[in-house]
Amino acid sequence: MSQRVVYFNGRIIPEREAKISIFDSALQVGDMAFEVTRTVRHAPFRLRDHLVRLRRSLTALQIDPQLSNDELEQITLDVLARNLPTEADDVDWNIIHDVSRGPASAYRSVFSPDELRPTVVVACFPITDKMAALAPAYTTGVDLVVPAQRSLPHDLLDAGIKCRSRVHYQLANLQADAICRGATAVLLDPAGFVTEGTSGNVFFVRNGELLTPTVRNILPGITRSVVLDAARKLGVVARECDITQAEAATADEAFVTSTSIGILHARTFDGRPIGDGRIGPIAQQLRDALTAEIGLDFAAQAASYAARGRPAARSS
Repeated sequence: MSQRVVYFNGRIIPEREAKISIFDSALQVGDMAFEVTRTVRHAPFRLRDHLVRLRRSLTALQIDPQLSNDELEQITLDVLARNLPTEADDVDWNIIHDVSRGPASAYRSVFSPDELRPTVVVACFPITDKMAALAPAYTTGVDLVVPAQRSLPHDLLDAGIKCRSRVHYQLANLQADAICRGATAVLLDPAGFVTEGTSGNVFFVRNGELLTPTVRNILPGITRSVVLDAARKLGVVARECDITQAEAATADEAFVTSTSIGILHARTFDGRPIGDGRIGPIAQQLRDALTAEIGLDFAAQAASYAARGRPAARSS
């Protein structure tokens, strides 16, 4: 049984005891902002950037967590430190921040006055199984598929709000998997332009140029900005622009990015091969640059986790 602990509304408690009320606004209306980052050799990667983005989401949702970013950072580091001894030394972690409005307004009468506050959870989860499952993809690539489900346009819902109301992403994942088992969904906006994946940003290379969708209808990823900075340093021409489905399907290279996985290249788009299926030269340059910037070879880490099977707990 897991010995992990979480921060839950001002207390450090065992992970298995952390339970949110059925009347919490997170369950009632999906009214919960969140962030997921990862560690690199136990050090959180750009934690402050993630907390700043979390704060933007909370401000948009009009939720006051009653904690400053400095306090959230200290809580995060404390929770991480408490959990590190539960796994082997080489295990890295996802760090998950979840903040809801707390009890939904229709049910506030059943709560005591001290419970009428936002729900704040900081948890850690080993990244081993997730990375191990992705290990082959760092060599073989992933399949990108456009599902019927569209992105929500910015004028209906601010794409910069990272919240747990994600049913349209779930539908996109189910539709993509029905088209191609294990495929990664890439959504279009109502105008037919490529936006993002359901858990990461997308890039394409055409005629030597690096292209990525504009921020109009996407959540701009932390790693997305790192990749764009790396491209500029490498002298690769990079543009944020509208990209049609047809342009994406005929790209010379394509890849997806996220904080947890780094860069995964695409071998197909809507069933059409991209190049020879191997990672392209620009994607490889950017993967190498990301490795150098972060100090982690994502592919090597994934392979090491896959080779040993399930993560081994560290002895006390």
